[in-house]
Parts: sequence; C-alpha cells; structure tokens
Amino acid sequence: MKSWLAFLLSLILTFSPVFPSVCSASVPPDLAGNAEASRAADGSLPDLTGQPGDAVLANASGSASLSISAPSALLMEASTGQVLYEKNADEPKSPASITKIMTLILIFDALEAGEIQLSDSVTTSAYAQSMGGSQVFLEEGEVQTVETLIKCIVIASGNDASVAMAEYVAGSEAEFVRRMNERAAGLGMENTHFEDCCGLTDSPTHVTTARDIALMSRELINRYPQIHTYSTIWMDTITHVTRQGSKEFGLSNTNKLLKMATNFTVTGLKTGSTSLAKYCFSGTAEKDGVCLIAAVMAAPDYKSRFSDALTLLNYGFGMCRLYQDTERLPLPEMAVKNGKEETVPLSYQETFSWLSMNGEDLSAIQKELILQEYAEAPVTAGSQAGWLAYSLNGEEIGRLPVYFARDVEKAGFADYWKGLLTVFLI
Repeated sequence: MKSWLAFLLSLILTFSPVFPSVCSASVPPDLAGNAEASRAADGSLPDLTGQPGDAVLANASGSASLSISAPSALLMEASTGQVLYEKNADEPKSPASITKIMTLILIFDALEAGEIQLSDSVTTSAYAQSMGGSQVFLEEGEVQTVETLIKCIVIASGNDASVAMAEYVAGSEAEFVRRMNERAAGLGMENTHFEDCCGLTDSPTHVTTARDIALMSRELINRYPQIHTYSTIWMDTITHVTRQGSKEFGLSNTNKLLKMATNFTVTGLKTGSTSLAKYCFSGTAEKDGVCLIAAVMAAPDYKSRFSDALTLLNYGFGMCRLYQDTERLPLPEMAVKNGKEETVPLSYQETFSWLSMNGEDLSAIQKELILQEYAEAPVTAGSQAGWLAYSLNGEEIGRLPVYFARDVEKAGFADYWKGLLTVFLI
C-alpha cells in the first residue's frame, strides 16, 4: 500500500499536461512556437490590440478637390470613423443648437439605463418656459411625455423642450451640462466645452469643432439608431394642454436637406444657428450600406450649410464602398494549461468594417484566424486571445479582436488529484 501511495504522489508532483495547438497555419513571429514565446517577460499576453477598421486610406483627405464655403467642415464614415474630408476641423467655434446632439445622447442614455421611459410625463418649469430662440412654446406647468419632448428637440430644435428634459433627467440644467461635458470627454471630444444644454448661450467658452460634432453624431446614430425615427419626420404636431385649454402646434423639421437630396437617403440630424455661431449643420445620410456624417460650422448663410453638406455627401458616396464581414470565421475552443477546465470558448464582440476608396474588389478580401497556441490559467473573460486578420492583395487592411468568452480558474492540488483518479478509474 505504501509503495502504491508513493507512486501516486510522484505522479502528482510531476503531472504536467500537454495541449494541442489551435493556431492557424500561418502565425506571425510574436506568436510563433510555444506559448511561453508568446508571453511578455512578466507573463502577460502580447499586445493583440487590432481593432476593426484599423486601416488608413491614403487618399481620404480629398481637401483640394472640394469647394466648401463654410470655414470649418468634416466628412466621416459612421461605422469605421474614417475621415474622408476635413477643413479646419479642430478649430473651436460656437455650435448653437448642434449642442442638442449631446443633449439627445444623454436622454437616450437615460432611456437605455431604464432611468426614464418614453411614456413618462414631464412638467415644464418656469425656467424651461423662459427659454428664447427656437422653441415649441411650452408653458409653465404644462405636461408632455418624454417622447413628445424628444420630437420637439429633434424636429423643431426646441430650447424649452431641451431644458425641460435636462431638468427631468438630471434634476437641473447645471447637473445635466456637467454630464454633457463628462460624456464628451469620454468620446474623445478634445476641443468641446458646453455651458448649456440647448446652445442658446453666447458664452465664448461654449464651443466645439467639426471633428467633435462628427464624433458625437456618430455616437448618437450608431448607439441609438432609433433617433432616425424622429430625425426623418418632416412635419408633425403636438398638443398643448394648459389652463387656457387645448390646442395643436405644428412641428416643421429644420433640416431642409431632407427635401434636397435625390441620390441618397437623408437620415438626420441637427441644425443650429445664432448670430455668433452663424449657420451650422450635422447631416447624416445613407446609400448602399454606407452611412456618412457631414459636419459644417459657421457657414455664411442659411442655404450654404445645406449646399456644403450636399457637396460633402455626394463626394463621399461617389468615392467609397463599405465592406462589412457578416460571415466571420468560426471560432474553436482554446486549450487551457493548468486550468480547472481543459478548454475555454472564444468570441467576437465587434463587426469588422473597412472603407474602400479606390474601387477595390471587395470579394477578394481574405481572412485568417490567428490565435495563441493555448491559454495559461487563470483566464479572464474579455481578455484578448488573438484576432481575425483581413487582407487584400497581400496587404493587411485590418483586424478583428478575438476574446475569451468566460473565466477559467487556475487548477489546485485537489483538481489534479481528481484528474488523476479519473484517469485511473477509467
């Protein structure tokens, strides 16, 4: 008996499982060989931070070929974030009612979090009623639903509706504006600072840029595509119910590009104008699966902001096509060394998009799955295990990260003992 126990103990002390490789046939030098060669000196995994749409297009500026009257403008493809054209895109300027794009982001954030509902009743304060400029003439004490106020903001650019919603979401406009600036910082809007929630202010510190407008527009339409339900409405009505009775009030969309474009579909988004800001516009449009954002600031007159946007959008749709991978390569389970489980599932968390600007044959894009040979326990869900690489004509155009789908704990003595007993019992 003693000799049998000694034999088992020696097996436990020397136990070291060997796992098969799950790498693709072609592995770059930093992932070649055994797993130890793929790890940094501190034991961490190598940097596998390839992101969707990483490729930069050489001819994406196009600045010299376009005639834009506005002093500041930018054209962006929404899914990739690729900038197709820019003109003084980082010059801070007053945005006027373009401010309301961030206001809408925070409203939809609150809806997504379940903090408010579209059917909630919102009571107009005296302060909200006092807003001048573009408004829908809410009266103090007037009650409207969240959805109605969203319509008032998107379609008619109602300053009073914006303040009413800011107070409802955050308790006060001041707190709401603090959250706006916090959210802007999180989006990388480096040259933006908000002083109010509607853009009515003439404060010289209430500023943004064409690039930052595109960034927040992209966040709104990508994260909350339901915004298009409201931003494509040409005309609508709301009902004012006050002490004086009930009356209908017409809403007319300030985005006249909705009726100007003929060769693509306009989906939004927001206009803005004051004497300080002049005429601003963030226009969104779609064609053949491509979604573009045209940001125009300080245009000299009412019409030129739309004609500039039309020029930008026609340019973009004429040049680019979008590749989106809807049939990603299937993922195997990866072997785990020294873990409580022998394998761990893998997952994708994004969709790969790439913007073609030179008429490339998108059907010629090739895909290659590049993974570590195995995972070393403990494994953390959401950490990167490799990537799906995309190439065209022998050149890599981007990467889609591959992640571990769940945690795997490191095996202990009892786990090895259980494994050995299982082997002997079998």
